[in-house]
Amino acid sequence: MMSAFTADQIKASWKQQVNAARIAWTRLSVDELLGSEGCQDRLAKLVQERYALSSDEASRRVRNFMEVR
Repeated sequence: MMSAFTADQIKASWKQQVNAARIAWTRLSVDELLGSEGCQDRLAKLVQERYALSSDEASRRVRNFMEVR
């Protein structure tokens, strides 16, 4: 569950969150992060690929990141 924010709210504020995401995932470029538009599935796929994580682990990390925002 995505805390109090809806997917639309996250997408709308994503540009403001990109700096925090860049700190969390330094292997992702700003363009990649912006391109994900804050979509958890897209972001998890990028994290999975860059950090050689399982799909479940990447999804968990992205979920945790979104929950603290």
